[in-house]
Amino acid sequence: MAAELPLTKQRIAEIFDPSKPLVNSKLAYLSGLSGEELVFLEQAWEKADVERRHQVISQLVHLGEVDFKLDFSSTFVFCLSNTDETIRLRAIAGLEAEESHPLIAPLVRSLKEDSSAQVRAAAAIGLGKFAMLGELGKLSTYYADKIYTALLEVWDNKTEAVEVKRRALEAIAPLNLPRVKELIEETYHSNNVKLKASSLYAMGRNCDSMWLPTLLTELSSDEAEIRYEAANACGELGAVEAVPHLIKLAEDEDAQVQEAAIKALGEIGGEEAKQALHKLAKNSQPRIRQAAKSALKELHLCEEPLSFKL
Repeated sequence: MAAELPLTKQRIAEIFDPSKPLVNSKLAYLSGLSGEELVFLEQAWEKADVERRHQVISQLVHLGEVDFKLDFSSTFVFCLSNTDETIRLRAIAGLEAEESHPLIAPLVRSLKEDSSAQVRAAAAIGLGKFAMLGELGKLSTYYADKIYTALLEVWDNKTEAVEVKRRALEAIAPLNLPRVKELIEETYHSNNVKLKASSLYAMGRNCDSMWLPTLLTELSSDEAEIRYEAANACGELGAVEAVPHLIKLAEDEDAQVQEAAIKALGEIGGEEAKQALHKLAKNSQPRIRQAAKSALKELHLCEEPLSFKL
């Protein structure tokens, strides 16, 4: 039966045939599907067993990450309505690097309507990059307003899960609007550590130096998660004032805080940060050495963007 189909449809049928091996060269044929081919894919998907569906979408996500010429966005959007939560989550992961505005509507729909809080949270994160594009003037006001409204509705929903609300706050943070700054400030004073951590992350994405005194204070927090987010946010802000504090945090008792501080030093740069990173690059711990070398590479690329040598 498959042999009677047009070539592209034959290839799609083979991909979902459990008796045949799943190889990347065949999966590449799912790139850029539209019209009848996309309809055929949807039909083949519905007939496939669960294991094969999981294999296909997992490999599509991986392929999309390593080869930017491939475009599986139409497949991922179709999968957003799948009954399997794992499939929907992987579909959102597959759309992570996509910046095409037609993807905003399906992500908003997932944010508002999906039955899984985990999927709604992932959709909020996915909308975050579009909020940043809006703030940078790379997205029309119409779409920026659509994103702002959807994320704000989620935040104002008193019955929404904390995980979804915090991801909505993080996503909306780049928009330089008074209401956004109010939300970040209000959340910072929350008794919920997760929400407070998200407010610090949001401060970094908001890119306003008004948050610096708060971030410098939180670099000394008793909570590792708070120190971690404060360090990352200082890096986002390029806060030279934070460098002495970050150098101390590079010796923090928490490994993730150490690495966040080292990364931030590379993002901020300057002579003091550079000297500290060169010293850390000779640390006895391989993990610290590698983090410092990566930060030095980042710093060097910022100083000399046309050079690729450390």
